[in-house]
Amino acid sequence: MAAESNAPWTYLTDMDGVLVHEEHLVPGADEFLTELRSSGAGFLVLTNNSIYTPRDLRARLLHSGLDVPESAIWTSALATAKFLQDQRPGGSAFVIGEAGLTTALHEAGYILTETDPDYVVLGETRTYSFTAITRAIRLIERGARFIATNPDPTGPSREGLLPATGSIAALIERATGKSPYYVGKPNPLMMRSALRSLGAHSENTIMIGDRMDTDVHSGIEAGLKTVLVLSGISTRESADRYPFKPTLIVDTIADLVGRTADPFGAG
Repeated sequence: MAAESNAPWTYLTDMDGVLVHEEHLVPGADEFLTELRSSGAGFLVLTNNSIYTPRDLRARLLHSGLDVPESAIWTSALATAKFLQDQRPGGSAFVIGEAGLTTALHEAGYILTETDPDYVVLGETRTYSFTAITRAIRLIERGARFIATNPDPTGPSREGLLPATGSIAALIERATGKSPYYVGKPNPLMMRSALRSLGAHSENTIMIGDRMDTDVHSGIEAGLKTVLVLSGISTRESADRYPFKPTLIVDTIADLVGRTADPFGAG
């Protein structure tokens, strides 16, 4: 199966569980990215994590042994900022989140305020404040629109799982009766904004991820080919329980090295 119109494949790839795992390089990830650069294939590294700026994430990846330019990193924070910029240019927001989200909103021309904001924007942080959550609830009750960067309920840490954006969003939703609009995966909006930033088309793009519920789901809804790697969250057994399936399942990103021109061929 070659790319339609004989155009080269463009790649969107998740970061955690695909390229790195707990700050360590996934074997083969460096060779995979080198092959993409050598062939001139367009690619973006995607993450639902809204804590870090692309500059932060570039430094993190460099520490792991991967050289990825800032311009090739697309986060749920960037996608959220682009969405709000398109929806209400020059708007205002009360933000629960860290530098990745606040920086993206500032660069999109947004004012961050606690006074009658257009939006309450919830992202990920390691220090969720009860005071800030209470403020968000009251602002939403007064009419602020509720946006969340991503629905992930938990995130990893060395000590175990941490509550993430989806869990805090559920708390706010329960208190207000207002559901958030999630911009990040599995919303295909994040895929489409990534495609636009690359000038790529869905029929010639592959989404690589380690989660069926976000990566593969959003890829399918955006009309992309999908590759599930088994080096992160999902397993073959858990993948079988979903009503949809990826185009290809491989053990790790290393299995795609040497195959980026035609990953769905015989080998």
